[in-house]
Amino acid sequence: MKCYKCMRPSSTCICKHISTVKTNTRFIILMHPKEYKKEKNGTGCMTNLQLENSEIIVGVDFSNNERVNEILNDEKSSSFLLYPGKDSFNLSQRNGSEMNSFMGKNPHLFILDGTWPCARKMLKLSTNLQKLNRVSFDNSIASKFIIKQQPEALCLSTIESVYTVLNLLDKGGVEQCNTTDFLVPFEKMIEHQLDYILNPDNKNYNSTANREIGSKTMYKNNKERNVVFELE
Repeated sequence: MKCYKCMRPSSTCICKHISTVKTNTRFIILMHPKEYKKEKNGTGCMTNLQLENSEIIVGVDFSNNERVNEILNDEKSSSFLLYPGKDSFNLSQRNGSEMNSFMGKNPHLFILDGTWPCARKMLKLSTNLQKLNRVSFDNSIASKFIIKQQPEALCLSTIESVYTVLNLLDKGGVEQCNTTDFLVPFEKMIEHQLDYILNPDNKNYNSTANREIGSKTMYKNNKERNVVFELE
């Protein structure tokens, strides 16, 4: 059986842990088709479930995407792209008045949801997104997504990135939201996956899987995966 809300097996459904957050900022999650196919373990869909004011648009080149351009052409709001870069507006280094002045009253924040190579390709092809002012943050924490490899130890999943942004915007007065339980569904998903790997009593236990859960810092140079992250 499958839950058609969180798109996970009924036995590992995370819906009871979903607690939607209301935000002034609208989050537009631009999801790569490859990420969409991995909906069970992807955190983009989970982020969308956690945010009342959000939506998902699937694609690679958004230059002529009707919905994206509708948002960009809305004169009542300002649009930004969450993406690192030397010319980006760094939320970690700005005070509240600077944030409010820069982002305005009804900001729309576009997020590229996919692997780093896929995200770079999406941006390279989408000429309309290239024109957007970029928003970024300084990350000093390692991702909890230990069941999936990342290019660097400090690379965050979509839901962790949004969580960080929300806390910075809340600190700056752009948002007034409670993120205490925002990562709970994400943490529960990881618990379920680790149980598949480590618990022999679990019906989905994989007896041939490597039980060693490696440090995130090892992932970039280690050619062999430390964990199994595509489990049925």
